[in-house]
Amino acid sequence: MSYFLYILKSQSAEKYYTEISANPELRLSYHNTFEKGFTSRYRPWEIVFTKEYPSKEIAHQVELKIKNWKSKMMIEKILAGEIII
Repeated sequence: MSYFLYILKSQSAEKYYTEISANPELRLSYHNTFEKGFTSRYRPWEIVFTKEYPSKEIAHQVELKIKNWKSKMMIEKILAGEIII
């Protein structure tokens, strides 16, 4: 089953959120309505990047790589196409 890495951008603050899901559009609706925690503080969110991977494990590895960078600048380089993941 394929999984997607997706990056959300807050429309109310200069914040990004990276996660994986089999259905990013459904997850976006959760982040914008039901979800508590980090994403609830910076609503509304929009999907600014998605990439499909052949398995959950591979998508998760890429997600961890991005999260370990802890860098807004690196996420913006992904969005600009300067870094291919």
